[in-house]
Amino acid sequence: MFFDDERSNRLRPRILTEVVGQYLNDSERARLFGLPDTTRIRERAKIIDPERLEIGEHCWIGEGAALDASGGLTIGEHTSIGVGTLVFTHSSWLANMMLDNRPGSDLIERKPVRIGKGCFIGSMVVVMPGVTIGDFVTVQPMSLVAKDVPDRCLVAGNPARIFQRYDEEFIEAEAARVRAAREEYRPVE
Repeated sequence: MFFDDERSNRLRPRILTEVVGQYLNDSERARLFGLPDTTRIRERAKIIDPERLEIGEHCWIGEGAALDASGGLTIGEHTSIGVGTLVFTHSSWLANMMLDNRPGSDLIERKPVRIGKGCFIGSMVVVMPGVTIGDFVTVQPMSLVAKDVPDRCLVAGNPARIFQRYDEEFIEAEAARVRAAREEYRPVE
């Protein structure tokens, strides 16, 4: 029933880890995948080549996200990756065009992706190979990030473009606004 070849034997432990991971809570799943103890990884999230993933503390990875680390993937601390988001670090387009789309093809191109610290990557975002997303960036849901994004900005669209830049004063004002609104809804004790 099972193939006894190098590729199958290499992939099988990863598949079993994903299956077992479905029965764990977020923190247990993070530990199973070798992620920091403060990381929370939701159900059905997939990490391709987790040994090439560098992830900071206090990160959150949403349900159904697919993180391709085969070309190298770095995610900074306090970053959230939204539900159903796809991060690619490889492309097989040329292997397809040359009718050589097979495991190990020398036409599969790999480029590292870096996502900075303090980022919020919304749901259903696609990040293409070779992209660097700076620190403190918000990527709105359903955006396609195909080019580098500088620090402290909000991007959206297909392709994603900058809609707003953040400075420290803006962030502090927003934090005060959210905290004040939260106080209004706090239950009376």
